[in-house]
Amino acid sequence: MTGSTALPLVFDAPRRGMPPRHLADLSVAERADAVAALGERPFRAKQLSNHYFSRLTTDPHAMTDIPATARERLVGALLPPLLTEVRAVSCDGGSTRKTLWRAHDGTLLESVLMRYPDRATLCISSQAGCGMACPFCATGQGGLERNLSTAEIVDQVRAAAAVLRDGLMPDSDGTPTPGRLSNIVFMGMGEPLANYNRVLAAVRRITDPAPAGLGISQRSVTVSTVGLAPAIRKLADERMQVRLAVSLHTPDDELRDELVPVNNRWPVAEVLRAARYYADTTGRRVSIEYALIRDVNDQPWRADLLAELLREHLGRLAHVNVIPLNPTPGSKWDASPKPVEREFVRRVNAGGITCTVRDTRGQEIAAACGQLAAEGS
Repeated sequence: MTGSTALPLVFDAPRRGMPPRHLADLSVAERADAVAALGERPFRAKQLSNHYFSRLTTDPHAMTDIPATARERLVGALLPPLLTEVRAVSCDGGSTRKTLWRAHDGTLLESVLMRYPDRATLCISSQAGCGMACPFCATGQGGLERNLSTAEIVDQVRAAAAVLRDGLMPDSDGTPTPGRLSNIVFMGMGEPLANYNRVLAAVRRITDPAPAGLGISQRSVTVSTVGLAPAIRKLADERMQVRLAVSLHTPDDELRDELVPVNNRWPVAEVLRAARYYADTTGRRVSIEYALIRDVNDQPWRADLLAELLREHLGRLAHVNVIPLNPTPGSKWDASPKPVEREFVRRVNAGGITCTVRDTRGQEIAAACGQLAAEGS
């Protein structure tokens, strides 16, 4: 498979349960065509888009610029209900909010909204479940149910933007004040690049200027992957400015075959070559995600090897995010002790690669991907 540009069909999720067509699935031109097919004048598409993407509403009663008779028809056909909130749980003084959603077919998925003094970040899901089978990940333990539609991905973002706009999350001093969603990370449930076309379309809806989309900067969007090398190269060729995050978790193929089974298909060196192609093509640094697991991948020699490989393949274009593992109930995997974590970070930095520890939130609300969905409603 080395050098192949074909996407991995083995990871395609079944199409069962996909939701009906939604405005967010469609390009601007397609929206106008859809509205015209309903017997309405094409400019109604822009009005509908303005309500969804700018005013963040799907309530037909709020769309007073559209005649009532047309309103019900347009909303019914192009803004069908996608996600129903099952429950939302908060911690960190209310500045972290995890939401469990139920799709129209009963599928469960999650998103996590985190408010900081200088930004608000939403972690979104691209699949219900995940087929990558990483043994330390709660989502991977549950397997893959299906891909999410473009609109199901985008609707997670719209809902979070509305929560912040309406002042439903406190700011850094604990006061509920209106805020603005600034950053999106595709690091929730699923492997984004295994749902490539819908994720790409979702990124465009998220970043297109309003009312075509939500108007969030491409540079504020991060797409993560466990290392689907051909899809990384394909994403680079889109010439977008989103950041790529590669979940490496260990620098050696022997252990990575166990921790990230897709490594059997695209080993470490091939993934890093694809990451370098992405960095060279886009001009953006690549984040290397490394979940630190006690006595598994936290040895000093692995820190040294990680720095060596990243110097060889990416150099200054790499930034390592060490992630203290958020263990799942009953799992044999646990987070590394803090002294071990500090030494690992020190050695990677000493090896010439910038390395920091990611801020972790929400352990008391099962904020690791997949935990809330695994608990059900």
